[in-house]
This record gives sequence, structure tokens and C-alpha cells, in this order.
Amino acid sequence: MSYIKFEKSQIVNLEYSLAREIIRTNRAGSYASTTLVECNTRKYHGLLVCPIDELGGGRYVLLSSLDVTVINDDRSFNIGIGKYKGDYFSPKGHKYIEDFSTEVIPIRVYRVGNVLLQMERILAHYEEQILVRYTILEASETMKLQIRPFLAFRGIHDLTHANLAANTKVEFIRNGVKSKLYDKFPWLHMQFSTKAEFVHVPDWYLGVEYIEEQKRGYDFSEDLFTPGFFELEAKRGDVIIFSASTHEENPRGFKGKFSKMVSGKIPRNCYINCLRNAAQQFVEKRGDDTLIIAGYPWFGSWGRDTFISLPGIALARHKLDLYRAVFNTQVNKMKDGLFPNMGTAGYYAFNSIDAPLWFFWALQQYTLNGGTDCCERYENAAKSILYAFKNGTAYNIHMRDNGLIYADAPGKALTWMDAVVYGVPVTPRNGYAVEINALWYNAVCFALDMAKVEKDKQLLKEFGHLPELIKESFLDLFWDEKSGYLADYVNDNEGKNFFVRPNMVIAVSLPYSMLSKEQMKSVLDIADKELVTPRGLRTLSPANQFYKGTYCGNQEERDRAYHQGTVWPWLYGPFCEGWLKVYGKQGAQKVKKLIYGLEEVMSEHGITTLSEIHDGDPPHAPRGAISQAWSVGEVLRIIDLLERNYSDV
Repeated sequence: MSYIKFEKSQIVNLEYSLAREIIRTNRAGSYASTTLVECNTRKYHGLLVCPIDELGGGRYVLLSSLDVTVINDDRSFNIGIGKYKGDYFSPKGHKYIEDFSTEVIPIRVYRVGNVLLQMERILAHYEEQILVRYTILEASETMKLQIRPFLAFRGIHDLTHANLAANTKVEFIRNGVKSKLYDKFPWLHMQFSTKAEFVHVPDWYLGVEYIEEQKRGYDFSEDLFTPGFFELEAKRGDVIIFSASTHEENPRGFKGKFSKMVSGKIPRNCYINCLRNAAQQFVEKRGDDTLIIAGYPWFGSWGRDTFISLPGIALARHKLDLYRAVFNTQVNKMKDGLFPNMGTAGYYAFNSIDAPLWFFWALQQYTLNGGTDCCERYENAAKSILYAFKNGTAYNIHMRDNGLIYADAPGKALTWMDAVVYGVPVTPRNGYAVEINALWYNAVCFALDMAKVEKDKQLLKEFGHLPELIKESFLDLFWDEKSGYLADYVNDNEGKNFFVRPNMVIAVSLPYSMLSKEQMKSVLDIADKELVTPRGLRTLSPANQFYKGTYCGNQEERDRAYHQGTVWPWLYGPFCEGWLKVYGKQGAQKVKKLIYGLEEVMSEHGITTLSEIHDGDPPHAPRGAISQAWSVGEVLRIIDLLERNYSDV
């Protein structure tokens, strides 16, 4: 029986099925994504979405969807579905879905008349190619399949419209055709494993609408181009493979290639296997670079997210080679002690004060999991960060005489709470930020321990006095004995901000913490009472006047809620680690309940993965990206921590 199962009554209910999405990626940076019933509800959806270096390296939707029509007994059944203006769905092929499964790959079974048709799809591992396998499970007589491709040829953040510049011609290739709507794009080769007749009837389908974009306040209507349709005969037992790719292949190899790729997949037959599958989907190989994509479908590689998610994505799956490859890629992009926050080569933004400090934390996780070459490989990078922060670097990031890190860049949000509306940070945390200085202390202590091993007298001399100074200054500045928790940030203009936020929990969880056991317990208890939910931690206490319990509306409205109460699953990582640190074996049961409670999300938003965020208010509906690297990574890391130290609980 399938691990994640949907009843037919749920599948045909569009309100239910359109809210559930599927994402599959490959190592080449391509992905395929749509909803449970294959009705695209986002401009980011598509069957073949891939990076194109000739156009700057961003992702482009080449093949948006396929409409399949079954012709049997002189009747036609179109099993596709799309939404058009006026809440009009056409065709309504979802009503023919008999069964859906996620194991090992997405499988849909359609019953139309006397025909039972199974449809499966998979992305090639290191190529811009998607393969779709059609299996005729039942058919009383020879039937026909008509398959119509819908092409977009545009960036994932854009929409396209009917135009005269599009090249509507096709060129015939082995068992198919190739199409290229615009110059600089690659050809899209559409081929079958068996001979298929192509009927060239170029046309634009106007007014395709995307529900989720409409909800998010964006333009939501576009036109899709179809060059025509393929037609082929089939009978019971036939297996037909369709390929869409940026290169032409020998169709004879399609069946074997499909079977081989499926055989190497981890089955999605339990919670942990779904997480492991989701984890490896964030790994992208681009030339010499190995990247961790922050989230799908719209994020790229972010420095901060990379270091926070990497331990769970790589080490919890015992992949030190992957860890090193990602580290090497990030180190090669360093500038003035900072890592790229986002962007592509030549256009990197380095506005992340915490990414370099999370780098040290990720190094610690590496050493704890067998990375014995830490100093040998990353000593120079670590030193460059320490000296940059100590002496000062971009965005006025510098260490003050009290040993603490201060940053003040007007109009910039440098911490992970980085939403900006009209050039103004929604959560301005300039000055001394609590997690930044906790991470700074942790980094300095770890570096000094490594310096002792390496007998680095210079580093010991220049930084050896800092831990005591940092700790004294930190507790004096951030700790409030009466309230029993830490200030979120302190600056020269506003003084101390004591909003109850989860950033103080990070100060508890780190390997080197400045807090006593009693202080840790007090911070965790307040966070548990005001921030912890069944889906992660809120970013602001509901008792605060600025709290926003739902994440919805246009971009401005969503950005104002992003860190003002919205729940983030990745924060379970520091909270659970801190809880185990304080309560030990007695606290393991609570941690298990929180971490394994997220299993319910596997069928709510991004099927078999974890979402980026959730509403702060119950029922904590999933929001944002359907699959987020640090959500998956931190949950995997805590599960690994539990299995290694508390397996008997």
C-alpha cells in the first residue's frame, strides 16, 4: 500500500487537489512541478524547467504541460486539465484519475471508457530531459493516443503571450520533432520510443490562468503555444515513452533509460525516506560548482541557507564528499569575509552578516561527523572571516571594543529576518543582534580550539582574550534577569528590543554557549510557551502588537508577515537541540513529538517534502515555497541526533 494515499473523492475535488503540489528535480538544475491533478496553478509549474546558461543561467519553462487524449470505441477522452478566464476548467480530465501514488515516482492511473492508462514521469539525472512513460494496463481493442505539448519558452518569474516573433515551425527528427520559439533558446526535442505521427497545427491557447499567482497579487494570465499534436496507436500491454529534452537521443534507449533511473531511486515509503529524497533534490551540479538550492520552485542558492541546511542534507545521509564539494564552492565565492547571500556570478549580493558565522557552525558539524581535514581545507577561509569581522568589512560590520559584533547599514536587512518593503526593512535589527553575537562567540571559541591543535600562536595571541570579553559583554547587554530571556537586538538609537523572537534560541543551541543551564532553561521555556507550534517556531510572540498570524495577500502584505509571527519549520533545529541540551533524555520525547509531527505536512502542500513556512495562527496552514532546504535539513539533522543519542526513548 502506498505511504501517501489520496482517495478518488479527494483527487476530483479541485479545491483539495489543486492545493497539493509535486516537485522533482535533478542534478543539472532542472525540475518538473505541478499539482496533484497536473493542472498548473503557478507560473513556476512546468514539465521541463531548466537553467539556460546562454540566457544568464536562470531557469526557464520550456515544456509547460502535455494534454493527452485517449480515442477508443469512436469516443475521445481528454485527460488533461487547465484553468482559463472566469474559473473555467478545460478539459476536465482529473475526473478520470483512478489512482495516484508517489512511489517511487509520481504515478497516475486514468480510467477512460474501456481503457486503463498508467502515466509516470521522471527527470534524467544530469540532463535537461524529462521522460514520461505511458502503459496501457487495459484496453478491449486497439486505441489511439493524441499527445499535445504546450510550450512557454520563458523565465520562471515571467509570463508569455501570443506574439508574432515566435517561430511556429518545427523540424522533424527521429520519432518526433524539435521546436525553438526564440533565438538563444535551445531546441526542445520531443520524441517517442515508437513511431508517432505529428500533425502540425500551430496555435496559441489564450488566457491560461494560474490560481496561486492570483492569490499572491501577481499577474496570473498567459498564453501558451502548441505546435500541434502527436498521434499513435496502442493496445493492451504497450509501453510508450515520451521524451522532452534539449538534445536529441536515440529513441530505442528510452525504455531502458527510464527503467534504470527508477531502479536507483530511494522509495518514498516512509517519513524518513521522503525526507532523504527531498534532501537530495536540493543538490545541484553546475559546471565545477556544487550548490544547495534554498527552496523550490523559485529560490536559488543562498549562502545562509546553504550552511544551515547542509549538515542535515549531507551529514545526516553520511555524504562527506558532498559536504566538501558544497563548502569548496562557497569558499571560492567569498569576498571580504562574506559569502554571497544570493545572485549569480557577477551579480552576487553579500548582504548576509550571519552566513560567515553559520559557516563555522557547519564546520563544527563537519568535524563531529568525521571531517578530520577541517583545518587543512578551510583554515584560510575561517581566518579571513575572523579578521574581517574583527577589523571591519562591508555594511559597517565590525567588532567593537566590547568584543561584540555591530552592524549598521541603513535600508539593509542583514540577518535572516530580511524582508524589505519599499526599501525599508520590516524587521530592522541593526546594531547588536542576539544570534549574530552568539554565533560570533561560537566561531571564536571553535577557531581557538582548532588553533591550539594546529599550534597557531598568532591566532591564539590575537583572539585568545575574546571569549571572556564577549561573554561578559553579551550577558550584560542582552540578558534581563527579571524577564528571564534575551533581548533580540540592541542599538545606539533604540536601546534594547525585548520582543519575544526565536533568535535567542540559537544562543542556547550552539556548541559554545555563553548562557548558564538556568538561563538556557528560562529562554527555552518562554519560547516553548509563546513561539513553539506543531509546525515550527513563530517569528514573533502572538502577545506582541505587531504579530501577524496569517501569511497571505500581495507581496507587501506577505513580506510584512514573513517574520512577524509566521512559523518556520527550520527553527525546530536550534530549539530541539537546545531542549535536548537542557533536558537530556527527559526531553527527547517532546523533541520526537515535534519532529515526527511534521509527517502530517507530507500530504498537505509539497507532497513528500516540507514547506518553507506556515501561518502563525492555527491550523498553521503551509505557505511559501513547497519544498525548503533548511526545513528538510534541520529536521533530518535532529532525527539523526535522536537516533544516535536517544534511540532508546
